[in-house]
Amino acid sequence: MSQFWSDIVHQLTPYVPGEQPKMSKLIKLNTNECPYGPSPRALAAIREAVSDDLRLYPDPQADALKQAVANYFQLAPENVFVGNGSDEILAHTFHGLLKHDAPVLFPDISYSFYPVYCRLYDIEAAPVALRDDFAIAVEDYARPNGGVILPNPNAPTGRLLSLSAIEQLLQANPKSVVVVDEAYIDFGGESAAALVPRYPNLLVVQTLSKSRALAGLRVGFALGDPALIEALVRVKDSFNSYPLDRPAIQGAVAAIEDHDYFGDLCARVIATRERLTTGLERLGFSVIPSQANFVFTTHPKHQAADIAARLREDSIIVRHFRQPRIENYLRITVGTDEEIKQLLESLQRIVGA
Repeated sequence: MSQFWSDIVHQLTPYVPGEQPKMSKLIKLNTNECPYGPSPRALAAIREAVSDDLRLYPDPQADALKQAVANYFQLAPENVFVGNGSDEILAHTFHGLLKHDAPVLFPDISYSFYPVYCRLYDIEAAPVALRDDFAIAVEDYARPNGGVILPNPNAPTGRLLSLSAIEQLLQANPKSVVVVDEAYIDFGGESAAALVPRYPNLLVVQTLSKSRALAGLRVGFALGDPALIEALVRVKDSFNSYPLDRPAIQGAVAAIEDHDYFGDLCARVIATRERLTTGLERLGFSVIPSQANFVFTTHPKHQAADIAARLREDSIIVRHFRQPRIENYLRITVGTDEEIKQLLESLQRIVGA
């Protein structure tokens, strides 16, 4: 029935999310989900929100959540935008802040939703090649553009840019919006949120899906100058005035305010990441230095696709990208210590011989 499609639909190549298999007794290390559950305080808040009040619309501005985020980052609520996951916020960002005559710059190996948004909103894209070691060279972004967007740490490589490098990027692009997508920043990096008061062209985007263990709740937020936030609100209110439901708002507030649980969870993931990296290197893998909740790795004697297929036979799922330059790499999510132990034992059988 494609004769009913709009022209734009024929031109789209949609984003492909990580596989969500229905296999039982599966070790799922392919979508960077948190290996541990959410804050108990967040779960209690979500349960409390499931009441007769669900007959009422939620707060369209989610002011309680904006205030919680502002308090956490020592900003004002006017510096905060919230939405239905960071992907929705990124979509509004492309539509409301990055659609100009000049092309948008982003790394050639990066979050694969960026080129999808460019096609959806008819924005010219100009991917910028990573260095041979998969690092982002900020000096390569000092050229005319309609905006810059990059993940920090980058995905799927896990490499981190320092705060001084982000500042260098901002100073080189004073007339463009620079979007720093910080989905994984809590696993070893320093957020660019501290730079928001000084740079009106900076937008920082974060999610509660990873370090807050709330991927199933769909909550994200952006931090920036009030003028940037107003642009996102205008787009949001022209699309969906109620992107966050009552349980999502209350659960997100509780998760952000539970500092102890958050700190402990991040520390556990970081410690397991280091054990995973050490174990992989002992098996002959090369591992890109990661500050995320995953590692990006390759083996000199074995094809990544073959390793992924063999792991699947052991009910272990990792992510393999069939993409130039990284077709022989695997992205492995940091799971629990027991999951990583089983992964390394399986890899020992696969590559150890």
